Amino acid sequence: MPQIRPVSDLRNRFADISREVHESGEPIFLTKNGYGNMVVMSMEAFERRQFESEIYCKLKEAEQEAKTTGMRFSQREVIDELRSAIRQKAAARDV
Repeated sequence: MPQIRPVSDLRNRFADISREVHESGEPIFLTKNGYGNMVVMSMEAFERRQFESEIYCKLKEAEQEAKTTGMRFSQREVIDELRSAIRQKAAARDV
């Protein structure tokens, strides 16, 4: 269940809000005059959501490409390509 608190808690209870978003990993929704105003979340939670959003966008692009082209890849081809890319990045870092 989402946490909903008045925006005044951001000023009056900042330490509590900070602790809660870090411990729970979930956002806290802040209201002003009874209406939604903003969302507060930890940097880790924000970065995780950004990463997931990027993955979903890439999957959507892949689905669109699959619909418009006849190209298909087996699971083995995808895994081999990912491993190759990881090895290349690791080698570039070591240089």
